[in-house]
Amino acid sequence: MAGPLLLRSLFSASSRKSLSSHLVRPPCLSRGFTAGPASAAAAAATDAKVFLEPSRLRNVAVIAHVDHGKTTLMDRLLRQCGADIPHERAMDSISLERERGITIASKVTSISWKENELNMVDTPGHADFGGEVERVVGMVEGAVLVVDAGEGPLAQTKFVLAKALNYGLRPILLLNKVDRPSVSEERCDEVESLVFDLFANLGATEEQLDFPVLYASAKEGWASSTFTKDPPADVKNMSQLLDAIVRHVPPPKANLDAPFQMLVSMMEKDYYLGRILTGRVSSGIIHVGDRIHGLRSKESGVEKIEEGKVVKLMKKKGTNMVLIDSAGAGDIISMAGMASPSIGHTVANTEVMTALPTVVLDPPTISMTFGVNDSPLAGRDGTHLTGGKIGDRLMAEAETNLAINVLPGLSESYEVQGRGELQLGILIENMRREGFELSVSPPKVMYKTENGLKLEPIEEVTIEVNDEHVGLVMEALSHRRAEVADMGPVAGNVGRTRLSLTCPSRGLVGYRSVFSSDTRGTGFMHRAFLTYEKFRGPLGNVRKGVLVCINGLWYNHRSCIDEFRSSWNSFRDSWDGDI
Repeated sequence: MAGPLLLRSLFSASSRKSLSSHLVRPPCLSRGFTAGPASAAAAAATDAKVFLEPSRLRNVAVIAHVDHGKTTLMDRLLRQCGADIPHERAMDSISLERERGITIASKVTSISWKENELNMVDTPGHADFGGEVERVVGMVEGAVLVVDAGEGPLAQTKFVLAKALNYGLRPILLLNKVDRPSVSEERCDEVESLVFDLFANLGATEEQLDFPVLYASAKEGWASSTFTKDPPADVKNMSQLLDAIVRHVPPPKANLDAPFQMLVSMMEKDYYLGRILTGRVSSGIIHVGDRIHGLRSKESGVEKIEEGKVVKLMKKKGTNMVLIDSAGAGDIISMAGMASPSIGHTVANTEVMTALPTVVLDPPTISMTFGVNDSPLAGRDGTHLTGGKIGDRLMAEAETNLAINVLPGLSESYEVQGRGELQLGILIENMRREGFELSVSPPKVMYKTENGLKLEPIEEVTIEVNDEHVGLVMEALSHRRAEVADMGPVAGNVGRTRLSLTCPSRGLVGYRSVFSSDTRGTGFMHRAFLTYEKFRGPLGNVRKGVLVCINGLWYNHRSCIDEFRSSWNSFRDSWDGDI
């Protein structure tokens, strides 16, 4: 349970030790209270507090395409700065993240480097979880763009980079996996040119185009400012990347004298503390016990949500959550004490009645209908069966995940809108593990109408397959209204071809399993939302036949393998008409 684990970490011996060190030794890296100098003025000023100079703060997001090495890089940075890493992928705290090897939710932690404090934000790489990137990129002043030196920039690289550039960030380019045999210095130069072109196409400023480049192997735990495959032992670490972050990422523009304001970017619930709100302090100073209130913007103006006081102030340091007494502008902190504010709301001093601007998210492109399980097998596996409980769970999900919209439907059903099949599939799996039983409809694409024209979501698709599978893949995608934008060999990988296409989202529904079968599991497919375009017409015949059961048990021919890997039952009951 998240509550007891969080509470134990707050009051662990290591946390108390960290907290006591903040109270005693200046400068205080967590912006907590310190003992003042032994002077008459300091002794008389009982409220005097020593805060970390804003010039020594750095807020940085790590962004990349999926599987390009973000989470592994975070592990190495944490270890370099002395954090205790209990296991690989230490930032992936959700069970499904560790099982699937992907990052689903953004996380923030802080590390100390040469008297500076770096607030690091780990972000997902899948396009379906792009909302996690959008909501946290406003908390930082810089970004580390991780690109696989072998694969180069892909679909999601363009998406996350566009978000960073729109917020005025000046990314640091980190070419990862340079230790691979297929990666040469010439290949790194090619990838750097491709990334430069991507910057230019996305409208980067001259300052943003002048990005620093580093070469790294996150797996081996080193980064270098010059190309090498085996750096000397004394610099075979992440120190050059950390130095580059301190040097190139600007400190936050902090106004400690203004009233306290913070935009909530993350929210989680704790069994004991209630809502824990995380965000970047935009202005002012906050102390434990201060009176604050929550604000939200509406068309009619700013609405006051709730008034309360700060019960706890916390900050993630390494892999531990540490209690702090106060924090100032520019820092990223967590607080407890408010029951109503959520993501996108403003938490501020009671004298402030102005809400901070919220994050603008890309629209959802796909939807499914969730309802009560009305099959003959209802009630056998789950404990939460009613439409009310399903609705409460979906509303709670929409509150913490801004990329999901939930709309009440008819007859205890709910329309859930999201970015893709993977995002909604993760939600369904989480609910199943929590004991929910529900029925779900096939995914359907969300259309728009402008000037009398029917528009549909178009996705940018990057595919890498063996040469012998190119024809089969292109034939299948042509039936799904895909259009080829580029095609060519994969650099440093003989016998492989890379395809760049644009395809309607409806054409990609259910295609991943077909793609895996057509390429014998050797192909890679990445996708990201591109734009809305004119409806491309009906799809070809992409649906195969189905089996309709009469009664009895059915047996999956792969279950003899799958049952050893998961909780899947080889035999499953059916009913008349089961598909």
